[in-house]
Amino acid sequence: MSPLFQFQGIYTPAVTPYTTDKLPNWDALAEVIEFLIENGVHGIISGGSTGENYAQTVAERIEIARFTRDRIKGRVPLVIGTGAMLTDDSIALASAARELQADAILLASPPYAVPTDRENALNALAIDKAAGLPIMLYNYPHRTGTMMGPEFLDRVGRSRNFCGIKESSGDINRVHMLARDYPHIQLGCGMDDQALEFFAWGAPFWVCGGSNFLPREHVALYDACVLQNDFVKGRKIMSALMPLMNVLEQGGKFIQTIKYGVTLNGIDAGDMRPPLTGLNKDDKRALEQVVGVLKRTIADIVAA
Repeated sequence: MSPLFQFQGIYTPAVTPYTTDKLPNWDALAEVIEFLIENGVHGIISGGSTGENYAQTVAERIEIARFTRDRIKGRVPLVIGTGAMLTDDSIALASAARELQADAILLASPPYAVPTDRENALNALAIDKAAGLPIMLYNYPHRTGTMMGPEFLDRVGRSRNFCGIKESSGDINRVHMLARDYPHIQLGCGMDDQALEFFAWGAPFWVCGGSNFLPREHVALYDACVLQNDFVKGRKIMSALMPLMNVLEQGGKFIQTIKYGVTLNGIDAGDMRPPLTGLNKDDKRALEQVVGVLKRTIADIVAA
């Protein structure tokens, strides 16, 4: 059975730039969207955790999604995040995604509640009913406390809308299981340092926060592995990307690092909403050095 929607390529969970008053900076968000499309990403996610959805009201998230849709203007697919602690909030976001005619929704487990597979599936099916759109599942047990296990996958699989999964568990055995046992759900990389392995197992898409400020370099890995089937080249690019993965995943500074990376490109991403704070000088310098070497190295690999 072919999927309802084909998730292909690099999907960027866009950051939310803020003003000094911690309000959405609409001009900067428009710049982010243009930069991503101009540099070849294949889809944009509004309202993901990289966009600080946990620090925004439902109304704000819908407003940001509407703005993002209006700026994309159909040039790339728009995926709207529906993750929330309350099912009613997720349903409101899913209903808004349908009204906005999004291409798909991103659906995570509700954090902290730790539902069973059955409970989690009923929650997901309620959100599916509200949206009526293709769904990219988001399995990130380290953040939600809940693994989307086989019972969950079997239950939601009764709806054709569940046609992709961003797998962020970090467990490579999950990649094997999903590729072998659930071929009707497109496998997507959600664990950046395993991107090469995901592509080797046939994943057609990668949701990567770092593509907010290094889109060309992330697209280069996708092109090498998926379009060119050149895993020798892919290993070289992945090797060049690994220092970035190490910086992003160290010390709980993922969003802070990404927003500073966006700022390095000349787009004022602003600070984070509390409780997060910005990077210190050493962290900034480390990222600048990594980015400089990475860009040169991958440009040389692609040119060769």
